[in-house]
Order: sequence, then C-alpha cells, then structure tokens
Amino acid sequence: MAEALSAARPGPVRVWLLAIRPPTLSAAVVPVLVGTGLAIRDDVFDAGPAAAAMVGALLLQVGANLANDVADFRRGADDEQRLGPPRVTQQGMLSEREVTAGAAVAFALAALAGIYLAAVAGWPVIAIGLASIGAAVAYTAGPWPYGYRGLGDVFVFVFFGLLAVAGTYFVQAGELSGEVVAAAVPVALTVTAILNVNNVRDIDTDRRAGKLTLAVRLGRRLARWQFVATLAAAYVAAAALWLLGDFPGCVLLSWLTAPLAAPPMRAVLGSEDGLSLNRALRETARLHLVFGLLLAIGVAV
Repeated sequence: MAEALSAARPGPVRVWLLAIRPPTLSAAVVPVLVGTGLAIRDDVFDAGPAAAAMVGALLLQVGANLANDVADFRRGADDEQRLGPPRVTQQGMLSEREVTAGAAVAFALAALAGIYLAAVAGWPVIAIGLASIGAAVAYTAGPWPYGYRGLGDVFVFVFFGLLAVAGTYFVQAGELSGEVVAAAVPVALTVTAILNVNNVRDIDTDRRAGKLTLAVRLGRRLARWQFVATLAAAYVAAAALWLLGDFPGCVLLSWLTAPLAAPPMRAVLGSEDGLSLNRALRETARLHLVFGLLLAIGVAV
C-alpha cells in the first residue's frame, strides 16, 4: 500500500507547480500588459520598470496562492469534499511549514523587485507593494480574513485590476491620469469574474466552512447572474473607453473575445454541480488573458 501511494505521489517539481497554480498567473500578467500598453500610447514606455513590474506581479500572485493554500486548509475550507484542483497542504503533498516558507520567499523576492521600482518611481511604490502583500495574506489568513466575509471580489477588483494596471503605468510614467484608471476597469472586471466562477463552484464547501464569500451571501442563483453581469460590464467598460474617452476604436479589439465568453456563461448559468465549473474556471481565465492582451494592443496604438 505504501509503495502504491508513493508511486501515485507527484514529484517535487509537479507538487510545487500544483501549489503555485500556473493557470492563475494570467491574473498577474494581464494588468501589467495593459499598463504597459498605456505607457506605449503615452510615449513613456520603460523596459526596465515594465519587466520588474511583471516579475513583482507574478511573485505576488504566487505568494498569495501559497498563503491561501495554507490558510484555507487551516480553516477547513479545503477538505476531502473539495471540488476544485488539488491543494497541496490539504492533500499532504507539502507541509504547512513548507508552503508558508514558499509564500515568504515569493513575497521577499517581490519586495526586491519593489525596491528597484521604488528607486525608479519613489515612495508610492513602497506603499502599493506593502498594501498588496498585506492584502494577499489577509485575504484568507489573520484575525479578520476578508475573503471569508464577502469582500474577496472587492480585493481582486482593486488589487488585481485597478492598482495593478495603474501601478505598472506609474512606474514607467511617474504619474497617473483618469484615463489610466478607466482603462484598468475592464481588466478589474474580467479578473473578478474568475473569482466569481471559483466561488459559485465552492458555495457548498465554503458555506460549511463558514467562508461567507459574496457568492454564499447572494445564493447560487444570484451569484450565477453576478458572473454574467461582471463579464458583460467588462465589454461595456471597454467600449466606453472609445465612446466616452480619448481612446481609438482599436480598444474594441477586446470584443473579439465575445465567443470565448459564451461557454463559461452557459456553464455557470446551467450547471447543477460545482465540479462541472472547473472547466468554466479555466475558460474564464483564458478569456481574461486574451481579452487583456487585445485590450493592451488596443490602447497602445
């Protein structure tokens, strides 16, 4: 029996990849692409800060994933009835100490990127970096984990949308404008939609664990429509950049992803079990990536 379990256990590289959750890293990549596209548009593109922003964003996402893995296990949100991809702490692939150490290393490396960016763009970068690390940890850990109180959607919208795009632009331009924040809104909405799917899938297990996400508070029916409304709002926000702002019609390139939005919308509205939403989650992450890439191209020209 022990030999069978050992044979089935993934190798260390595979285990750490499971812990890091590569499919989620598009949430870090997209806002940096859009912020950099805005910098190109305004003739302030700077390759060094742009690259450091990308590295820092990826490391913050990795650290957040690892911290979340441990915290959800400790609070009972990840148990044997979990419907999503395997979590390494819950399944005993890595110890709590190992995953916590991995999160600390990721955050420390992100801080190094932040030091360089602070030297380039000043103290606001330090404030944004510290707030981002604190928010990533407090999402599911600490005395008042706001992800357990229905505020996770707000966190993702602000930190993985508005702040990430604006911060990427700021470290290259040294200033911000209302147009930069407006261009961040579609990104903030599509990344929030990823969390929406995740929380709709996990309604039952989250409710049992006392994790009162917005989906749990709204109930399954309203949470499903929240997802649809969030994605629809992303397309409206992208169009508004052209209709109401000073952006070219090329921002409507993002609308080419509409066919990619249809399958996860149908799945979320029609699914009867959480397990079937794993595919919808992957499809929404892919939509976020392609939507963001096309939006970045659209704002850059």
